[in-house]
Amino acid sequence: MKCPKCGMEIPFYDLKPNCKHCGVNILYYTQNDGLMRDAKRTELEAGVARMVIARIKAEFIGGKLQVARLIAVILSVVVLMIPYAGTRYHVPLFEGSFSVGIIGLVQSIGNGMLLNLPKFIGSSMFSKATLYICIVLLLFIIIAVIDLIIFGIYLLGFLSLTRCTKAMKNISLIGAVISVLTQIAVIVLCLLGKSVGHSVLTIGFGALASFAVFLVMYWLNSTLLKKGIEPTYREFDPKRKELLKKVRTGEVNLDDLPIPIFESESEHEERLKALEEALKAEEEGKEL
Repeated sequence: MKCPKCGMEIPFYDLKPNCKHCGVNILYYTQNDGLMRDAKRTELEAGVARMVIARIKAEFIGGKLQVARLIAVILSVVVLMIPYAGTRYHVPLFEGSFSVGIIGLVQSIGNGMLLNLPKFIGSSMFSKATLYICIVLLLFIIIAVIDLIIFGIYLLGFLSLTRCTKAMKNISLIGAVISVLTQIAVIVLCLLGKSVGHSVLTIGFGALASFAVFLVMYWLNSTLLKKGIEPTYREFDPKRKELLKKVRTGEVNLDDLPIPIFESESEHEERLKALEEALKAEEEGKEL
């Protein structure tokens, strides 16, 4: 074993805590180096964490447009509760209803109507009305999937603010087009279903509500792209991120770096203030 300070050999049977050549305490000397390395690594990792937080703030609450977009994303899911269309079956000794929308689907699972739709398609009395309502249900599922995609992109938007904003803009436009086509299809199918016996089809306006929300999201994302959505980082944090990558790949050794590695004037003042407060607290403790 070699002394970490002077490099002289220490016999294995020498169990003294101090080096017999230079007198340094071996345990505390190595601990101090470890603490210094931990402090440097913490500085670099804290800079990266602050950059992530800055991107999250820019994505969700960075301004009025971001807050409005957050509300629009939530509304895009909420409007799925508005019925797109509905049907009521009525024959002697039986009545049942089915509504296309989140609330209607939950109710239909509870009363068993959703499971009976395949049977009704094969029925001579309910087949036509059920076919129409199944077409609306399929269109509703497509719009719901688009909403989920937008919601997922929005949650991960802080990873790449500009790309995700562009993706939300394009998908919102697609959703708006599909929503307006769905509303037209609902109206046409319900008009055709008026002549169907033993069932009544009703027009809902859930697709129209989805169209309005998609249109608002398209405008918000377009405006954000024009305005810019780049976060504001603390000084030197981007350099800390790049340096941390080099440390992890082995290009840079932590022991060769100063402490603090980077320090702006504001950070220097904060460090001195914290040091003064710590010394003051220590003096007050001694007086007590």
